[in-house]
Amino acid sequence: MGLNLPSADVEVLRELGRRKAEAAVHPDNINHAELWTRTNDLQMTKPPIFIDEICWHEFICDELALRSTHPFARKYEELLRRELYRWEHLRASMVISPFIECPMALRDSGFGIDEVVDTIAADESSDIVSRHFHILMENMDDITKIQDPIIVHDEEETRRNYEMLLHIFDGILPVKIVGAKGYWFTPWDNLIRVTGIEEAMINLIEEPEFINALVERFVDASIISMQRYNELGAWSSNNTNMRVGSGGYGYCSALAPVDFDNMRNVPAKELWGCGNAQIFSEVSPDMHWEFSIRHELRWIEQFGLSYYGCCEPLHHKLHILERIPNLRKVSMSPWAKLDEARELCKGRYVMSCKPSPATFVGDTLDEAEAVRAIRTILEQSKGCSIEIVMKDISTVGYHPEKLWRWAQIAQDVVNEFY
Repeated sequence: MGLNLPSADVEVLRELGRRKAEAAVHPDNINHAELWTRTNDLQMTKPPIFIDEICWHEFICDELALRSTHPFARKYEELLRRELYRWEHLRASMVISPFIECPMALRDSGFGIDEVVDTIAADESSDIVSRHFHILMENMDDITKIQDPIIVHDEEETRRNYEMLLHIFDGILPVKIVGAKGYWFTPWDNLIRVTGIEEAMINLIEEPEFINALVERFVDASIISMQRYNELGAWSSNNTNMRVGSGGYGYCSALAPVDFDNMRNVPAKELWGCGNAQIFSEVSPDMHWEFSIRHELRWIEQFGLSYYGCCEPLHHKLHILERIPNLRKVSMSPWAKLDEARELCKGRYVMSCKPSPATFVGDTLDEAEAVRAIRTILEQSKGCSIEIVMKDISTVGYHPEKLWRWAQIAQDVVNEFY
């Protein structure tokens, strides 16, 4: 499909671009970037607040309604409208970039084995579903089904998109070609999709050699991906308003500053990496090391700094996480015991603290509970560098104003505490 956009589509994007350009020079952007930098440098003055993974299908309003018609225009219109909506209603410690990103047109073949899954949706308008994975890998012979990814760059598509964006935003915002700003690295998320969850957990005991070999193969294939990204010059810095791991922004002093004239071809040693095994919530520390982290290290060590964890509680596993030499942030999920993690994290790691999104399930926001939950985080993590990350917001009951109110409460409680 060509990129002959209707003039009306272009004007929609230009108006949104003007609003983005105005927001990008707001003093909050500088102040928030400094707040994130101090936190990630382990010199926090007060915790930054980040809101992400929003159930946008429940946000039905004129502000988010798309006006353009061409698929290319609609993609950028949606990105801009959501960014501006967050700026207006969910700003917290948000930073807006003073440019438009043109992603490199990268094609990734994946690992050559696609999940077969049955799903059940509670809300047909949502992409959040329950999943039952079919078993595709049962023994050592099946490991050969995992293939090395083939990654290519469609330079012509990147050029065409870039030129169109230059045309659209001419005189309003610069356009920057960007590559991959990090990589969501999680062998176990891939593994359970082809082995089944219960079967994989049982095989930690019954077939440990098979599970170790399977994880190792996923890591091998991921390393091939990394090498290809290096060859293509496809890494871009995430020392920016890019979330790292399952947490908040990556601003820090330990990595090279962003070269805004050339945002591609950044060495992995100047990026944040990440790892996790969120399915290991109830797996012992020793088994977490044996079947996950010791394998993941080959990937994580390639980066300058790293973030570890997602939904799995990690307060009782810090003694194995400290074997990750470049670790800087640790996920503290709603099930983590922050007071138990505090002493080991103090001066060493940022605690990426995550209040429970279950607070949005009811018809109204329980403001007293929201205050209590945030104050508990602040009290139990006192003396540490922390970030507060509200994520996994699968529902707000079609009442977005509950999330607006939570954002304001979080800021008020933090400002009062600090």
